[in-house]
Amino acid sequence: MDYKKSKAPVNTVTRNIMDLCEETGNIYETVAIIAKRANQISVQIKEDLSKKLAEFASYNDSLEEVFENREQIEISRYYEKLPKPTLLATQEFIEDKIYYRDPAKEMEAAIVE
Repeated sequence: MDYKKSKAPVNTVTRNIMDLCEETGNIYETVAIIAKRANQISVQIKEDLSKKLAEFASYNDSLEEVFENREQIEISRYYEKLPKPTLLATQEFIEDKIYYRDPAKEMEAAIVE
């Protein structure tokens, strides 16, 4: 997934709490959903970065030799400029791109019926 194409802001934005909790009805549930998605995004970004940087890894035993590779620097800068995972997750939640469910509520609905 190309996170650079996301509409998420790069800087922190103040949000209206009431707008965020409209869908779930509970701000704590909303925060938990966003936090879990942010963790997923963070892991995915870290894996992508590790794969790209592993291509440039040199396995020398000498600590004296440290090579600066221009491509490595550009890749690192690209990932530094990306919005933070929490901002990406919040934007996805606002745009209804996150699928979530509450098994406890589903059980209650099944018992009532």
